Amino acid sequence: MMPQSLPHRHVLTLPTVPTAVRVARETAEQTLVEWGIGLRHRVADPALLILSELVTNSVRHAADVSPQVTVIYAAARDCFAFAVHDRHPYQPLLRTALTGPGGLATVMELVLGLGGTAVVRADADGEGKSIWITLPL
Repeated sequence: MMPQSLPHRHVLTLPTVPTAVRVARETAEQTLVEWGIGLRHRVADPALLILSELVTNSVRHAADVSPQVTVIYAAARDCFAFAVHDRHPYQPLLRTALTGPGGLATVMELVLGLGGTAVVRADADGEGKSIWITLPL
């Protein structure tokens, strides 16, 4: 299922600064509750951790070239999806992240453990990217 076809959608654009992590996470908590998924659902805690890690990566590695980070939240009856977008051209190789150290290994472990997917999508101009996470409910 493509994220565009998910009936619930919320877009949040923040300055690429450390407080963005907290705001993105709090917004995710709100959307999970508002969309009827709730914070007790088995995907809630891993989703919040994955989201925090991806926004942290943007703040840590992209802030010098990307003054803003955008988080897109989306959901349907059977899945919760979110993307973190920045304007840094580097595209991580998610397939190999599992064998590496650090946050992306944790992200991939959680995503795969929940039966989800992770995809990197380059911007049309190649100067930025979005990392889309889709988790089945």
